[in-house]
Amino acid sequence: MRRREFIETSAAGTLAACGLNLNMTQADAREPIQRSGNPRFEVGLAAYSLRNYFSYKKGIAQQPSKDGPAIDMIGFLDYCVSHNFDAAELTSYFFPPDADRDYFLDLKHAAFIRGVAISGTAIGNNFTVGAGPKLELEIAEAKRWIDRASLLGAPHIRFFAGTSKQLEGNPKRLDEAADALNQCVEHAAQHGIFIGVENHGNLTPTQLLEIMSRIDSPWIGINLDTGNFHSKTPYKDLEDCIEYAVNIQVKVSMKTPEGKKYPADMQRIGKILKDGNYQGYVILEYEDESPYQKVPRALAELKRAL
Repeated sequence: MRRREFIETSAAGTLAACGLNLNMTQADAREPIQRSGNPRFEVGLAAYSLRNYFSYKKGIAQQPSKDGPAIDMIGFLDYCVSHNFDAAELTSYFFPPDADRDYFLDLKHAAFIRGVAISGTAIGNNFTVGAGPKLELEIAEAKRWIDRASLLGAPHIRFFAGTSKQLEGNPKRLDEAADALNQCVEHAAQHGIFIGVENHGNLTPTQLLEIMSRIDSPWIGINLDTGNFHSKTPYKDLEDCIEYAVNIQVKVSMKTPEGKKYPADMQRIGKILKDGNYQGYVILEYEDESPYQKVPRALAELKRAL
């Protein structure tokens, strides 16, 4: 049985047991991505990997760490060039607060002449804050960043849906998050930009696939972060979601359900991506200590795994 059929059958059975009627069709949902040819990867680096060295974080000035050189987005592109990354994810948190249209176009120009693809950008939205003005503001800000991604020429933008706890605690939160994503993906489609919903906030594969089942658009998928399933079966969780992945972020560490960190099995991650016939960007998001010293080693390990 295909995964989509399994989800629909399970959902129908659950609602039937509650005395409810559910008429679901495959046209209602985002189907798994159909790819042709062999798996192919373009390896990039997320600006978040050097988060402590930028002068701004989420619009607020910060003092760059003194254990490595300070950096801005042009400097980050140069870093990607010097370490032979194919692509760069320009995480939105580190743009200066006065970034305007000219800034984003200049950044697009700088990336192009360096031969570095802008794989996407990433925002820290939350669509499980509850209906009302706060959610409307989150949606408006997300759309604004879609417009900025378009200026950058970024084909993908990373979204959060919310947290697993919020979704579990109130069933309305899932309805609201799905509605917000539907509004945003309609806007993103007009610009030819993919929205990748990340498995952030301890979202489970079941929750992610449920979100996919509620959105009928080819312009949405999963931003699959290899370090964000804090479960007893994280590799199986990745396998369950790989067919919907529109972007991959790889961390060198994983966490147990209790929050204990342990090294990721890069070879196993590489096998999951290959077996899943993934094609596209694989972005190293380094969150451990001493990134300037250790990112090159992590890159070499990731490339071996792929």
